[in-house]
Amino acid sequence: MNLRDVLSPFYAWKRTLEKPFTIKRPVEEVRRGAPGYRGFHINDVGKCIGCGSCSRICQNGAIDMVPVEGIKSGHGDSGLRPRIDYGRCCWCALCVDICPTGSLGMSNKYNWISPDGDEFVFTPGVDDKNWDQSSEGYRRRDETWLIEPVKTDMPVLEPEVRRRSFEEVAEGYDDELARREAMRCIECGLCIEACPTHMDVPQYIKSIRDNNLEEGLRILYETNPFSESCGRICTARCQDACPLGREGEPVMIRWLKRYITDRTAPRAREILADFHSLPQTGKKVAIVGGGPSGLTAAYYLKSYGHNATIFEMHDELGGMLRYGIPEYRLPKAILDREIKTILDTGVETKLEVKIGEDVSLKDLYDDYDAVFVSIGAQRGTSMPIEGIDTPGVLVGVDFLDEIAKGKRPNLGEKVAVIGGGNTAMDVCRTSVRLGSKEVVVLYRRTEREMPAAHEEVEEAREEGVRFEFLTAPTIISKKDDKLELECIRMELGEPDESGRRRPVPIEGSEFKITADTCIMAIGQKVENVMAEQVGVETTRWGTFEVDEDTLTTNVEGIFAGGDCETGPDDAIKAIAAGKKAAYFINRYLKED
Repeated sequence: MNLRDVLSPFYAWKRTLEKPFTIKRPVEEVRRGAPGYRGFHINDVGKCIGCGSCSRICQNGAIDMVPVEGIKSGHGDSGLRPRIDYGRCCWCALCVDICPTGSLGMSNKYNWISPDGDEFVFTPGVDDKNWDQSSEGYRRRDETWLIEPVKTDMPVLEPEVRRRSFEEVAEGYDDELARREAMRCIECGLCIEACPTHMDVPQYIKSIRDNNLEEGLRILYETNPFSESCGRICTARCQDACPLGREGEPVMIRWLKRYITDRTAPRAREILADFHSLPQTGKKVAIVGGGPSGLTAAYYLKSYGHNATIFEMHDELGGMLRYGIPEYRLPKAILDREIKTILDTGVETKLEVKIGEDVSLKDLYDDYDAVFVSIGAQRGTSMPIEGIDTPGVLVGVDFLDEIAKGKRPNLGEKVAVIGGGNTAMDVCRTSVRLGSKEVVVLYRRTEREMPAAHEEVEEAREEGVRFEFLTAPTIISKKDDKLELECIRMELGEPDESGRRRPVPIEGSEFKITADTCIMAIGQKVENVMAEQVGVETTRWGTFEVDEDTLTTNVEGIFAGGDCETGPDDAIKAIAAGKKAAYFINRYLKED
């Protein structure tokens, strides 16, 4: 025993007569928390998107997602916000560390007295508290974020290799890369609402983590029989809604979809054998157009037990997936395999039949129990400028159609492409592969307003394509065996009906560009010559007038969807229309 042990009791006895230390007014005189203290929660409800990651990670069940007045659900926002029960909260801050938008934090206010226990259950940022505007307290830092913020890159061919080849650019994930990317998904489900076909994204990504890809394929085909194609060319609205994209990079949902189909598609018929086991009804449905919308409708109509016959004017099925997308983005072998999976369900086809010429829509209406019109927007448009008919001026979709059929025209050394959408990117990148040494894209707005996918623009740049923004051609003429494009510089004015700022010519800014070939890739339209045969109403743009909810026309038993209803749009919207049409056609036939 040492001296300290002997004296310790005397120190304790010394304090027996001292008054205990208390705070007379604890609310007013409370000790200030440290700047990084974990006190009561704060939430920027405008920044929050209601993904629910905070609720799912809370091990005490202290966080519920609740609706909030004035906040509506929409693209990438559930409309819900976190409500916290401080009778359960242990202030661990995992909810803050996982928040993908950085909206959730903790103030350094920790002292609050109330005799009403219900007051300790509230929605931060909605129910007013005196610490709402606190700048101090715990916040997520980059090093504490529980999610990997950077996507897993997919291997691609080097630019110099792909400039000389129509081989597929993206090489796909291997097992390790796919699982690494799948681990980033927080299963919030916001992607489901954002997807036009409402694919169960969290569940098929989970199938990758669980190494159960056959189940993943079944989940894909429940809502999208073109998952193999969409894994390559989908515009990926689901990724736009991914919360991880707010402060990092979104989960590469499209690439994970491709991974599942790459590994399982050769056995798709075997895996999906139980999809078409419903009793057959004997009902017959005619489908006009063998593109993604018509083929999707046929697939699901067969699953409902109905007979489906596709009438296609070309000698092959696929529509714009075949005739509008180059092989370096969507190999024809992949598309053929996917179409075969659909046809193997018993879908009938009649190729090289043009409705309105070989067979009338009235004939189909009389011979079938229902008709679904799903013709695409395959007629290209051009600009109303002088010289548009000059030899050497081509239309983008017609050019891509020729390429899809195996033709390889000589475009010359310099090509000018007019437009800023994905078709323009397909045209300019195809021109590079045909051997043109200089390819320039003219677009009348800035790069920020371009409707083309960002990755398409970047890959075009890598392949040597040059961009002239805020530029529009005004006259095209021929001079010394060259095309001469008179152009004018533009500036952005007020927003137009599309919401984008309107391009306005700058007086005195004219200049000229020479080229061997000019390709117009500014838009497409529907060629509709059949509607009047049965009295179906159309819009002033020539598209079918339908009920948006059911895709029914004014003629009972005739449905329409895809580009012929919406105008030119992307593949996933056409697929969604086919799926919706099958559902409502099935309902119509059951009521019949």
